Amino acid sequence: MPMSLIQDLALILVVAGIVTLLFRKLRQPLVLGYIVAGFLVSPHMPYIMSVVERRNIQTWADIGVMFLLFSLGLDFSFKKIMKMGASPMISACSIIFCMTVLGICVAHAFGWSRMDCIFLGGMLAMSSTTIIFKAFDDMSLRQHHFASVVISVLILEDILAIVMMVMLAAISGGNNPDGGEMAQSILRIVFFLVLWFVVGIFAIPLFLRHIRKLMSNETLLIVSLGLCCLMAVISAKAGFSSAFGAFVMGSILAETVEADKIGRIVEPVKNLFGAIFFVSVGMLVDPSILISYYIPILSIVLTIIIGQSVFGSFSFLLGGESLRNAIRCGFSMAQIGEFAFIIASLGLSLGVISDFLYPVVVAVSVITTFLTPYMMKASVPCYGYLERHLPKRLQRSITLMSGRDPQHSDSDKGNWHKLLRAMVINTMIYSILSIAVIAISITMLLPFLRSVIPSSTNSSMPSTWIANLLCGIVTIIAISPFLRAIVMKKNHSEEFQALWSENRINRFPLVFTIICRTIIAMAFVFYVCNYLTHFTNAILITVAVIAIVLMVMSRKLKRHSIRLERLFVMNLRSRDIAAQARGKRRPLYEGRLLDRDIHIAEIEIPEDSRWAGKRLSQLRLRNRFGVHVSSILRGIRRINTPSGDCIIFPGDKIQAIGSDSQLAKFSTAADIEIYQEDTEIERKEMQLKQLLVTSESMFIGKTLSESKIRDEYHCMVVGLDTGKKNLTMISPTYRFEDGDIIWIVGEADALKRILNTYQ
Repeated sequence: MPMSLIQDLALILVVAGIVTLLFRKLRQPLVLGYIVAGFLVSPHMPYIMSVVERRNIQTWADIGVMFLLFSLGLDFSFKKIMKMGASPMISACSIIFCMTVLGICVAHAFGWSRMDCIFLGGMLAMSSTTIIFKAFDDMSLRQHHFASVVISVLILEDILAIVMMVMLAAISGGNNPDGGEMAQSILRIVFFLVLWFVVGIFAIPLFLRHIRKLMSNETLLIVSLGLCCLMAVISAKAGFSSAFGAFVMGSILAETVEADKIGRIVEPVKNLFGAIFFVSVGMLVDPSILISYYIPILSIVLTIIIGQSVFGSFSFLLGGESLRNAIRCGFSMAQIGEFAFIIASLGLSLGVISDFLYPVVVAVSVITTFLTPYMMKASVPCYGYLERHLPKRLQRSITLMSGRDPQHSDSDKGNWHKLLRAMVINTMIYSILSIAVIAISITMLLPFLRSVIPSSTNSSMPSTWIANLLCGIVTIIAISPFLRAIVMKKNHSEEFQALWSENRINRFPLVFTIICRTIIAMAFVFYVCNYLTHFTNAILITVAVIAIVLMVMSRKLKRHSIRLERLFVMNLRSRDIAAQARGKRRPLYEGRLLDRDIHIAEIEIPEDSRWAGKRLSQLRLRNRFGVHVSSILRGIRRINTPSGDCIIFPGDKIQAIGSDSQLAKFSTAADIEIYQEDTEIERKEMQLKQLLVTSESMFIGKTLSESKIRDEYHCMVVGLDTGKKNLTMISPTYRFEDGDIIWIVGEADALKRILNTYQ
């Protein structure tokens, strides 16, 4: 390793350590400390040492971006996004659109280039997750309702930022991309995400489950980072950024049982390379540029503050928040942060933005970061002012707009909406998987078969017909579970059956959905056959119909398809199942209890409980309180439906099912039935005493067990003094003799009684 690289790394880490300690003392975000450290070690700061090899640092910074997005993926969950509903999505999309347009307009007003305008719009669209989280913690706002709404929108913004990065890279590659190219880029992103997420959920949890016994923290770290880098390479080969692939792998691992552990062990690596990335950001800060562009900097700061305050608040209103919460949410997001730097780095690496834009964005981020707490505090008086001055009619309109009940709207969704939505999603997912299998077969399997199978000597047939035939058969067999699922999935669902039975008019549209999905499945078979053969369309359509009929009628294929789907669902729910098993989440059956008054409660056994050491049958919990013990959580173990012979230990967490009154009595008894504190603890001191066995002693001729020193007097003989340096251990069969000197340990009162009795 070159000495210059070690020297640069030492300089960066030492300066970053000192500066971040100072920022920690000042209670400022560490991200700003890294940026300041980068400025101090840059060539623009002539008074101290500077980094020698900027290229090496930039390489490490790129790795830092990759690990940052990998960690972001570990905190991300597709299921969480689906559960959020439409409100956060509406707010996030509205904010991104409005702030992007504002950024483009401001840059255009200064006469900047087209790509500078587009990239500035992307940078201004993303608020800083790190800075907002810290501000909420410092101001004790994390538990407020508006804070949870902001966090949901920030998660969506981070995801949309990944998509935006891919879109910006696609735009940068074309001279004048039109709507078709944009739509094609979006479809490629969706295809890549769905394909690798589905494949990853199938393969990776299964892989981790089989090697779980071999996993230590070290091996799990290596395996996780290896998977991250592998997906980054695949993403780069597919035409996306390596950071995008790292995010995808993080989101896949987020659904595994090991997700929390991976997040903990990867965090130091992320912190190291992330620090280098933010230091590299600070190295691009040029004071001369900041002085020259102070007017654009101030203009962009005002654009962010005013834009987020106005359009951000309006976006949260569209999402269904009240005026007060919407203003607090909008004011909280008035800053830019880490994703602005990542997008700027992307623009520089692609060579499509001007050199001045990076330090300008850094300066804007620093200013808006310092203003964030003040913006949060200003939201309350701003709401008070609007409440006093807005017309009453407008306030009523805002209240009606924000008073939408998402649950009510969900309950109004008919069976048609649910059924069609499920059919579209299933068809899209299985179609993507089929396309991927066909692409692999044509690009990899077919050339391989043609290379290993000798050419046919029959001149009336193509020389590659055997390879084509084998490739076609293997491909159709491989995609058959997906095609069968496209045709048959949801045909026996509750929604389908309800629509079929409640009205005859529904039957023709239901049959039509089956016909449409059958045509889609036939199209895949037709394409494979058409690509590999030169038969007429009529023959190919007949082959496709026969293939689909065989797939639908095959019971073996049905079982295989169901087994694959169950495996996918189990892998997708593995993290939730593990959380339930460890007591971190309520079991799903809690919401299905017959009596609404019956639910599950978790009671922890105190360390001084009288129940400790007793069996469940001895405690008679069902007879005394009417509760049923469903599970016992003991450390990392979970004992489900314990038997009456199960012994209770201090610290056990008992999950019991019962009514409010029953569980209240059970909890009260667990807290009350404990050993009281010993008020004479001072008298419990253990002492060591010497006892001389004489001819008149009752010990003479008795063994240690026959003397009953332990059973009756609660004392213990620790040894026999034979004149040596150390005491000699006494076996239970040893018989005491005249002149023996034994040493006894016990409480003072017990020793006094035994000495008075046996001497």
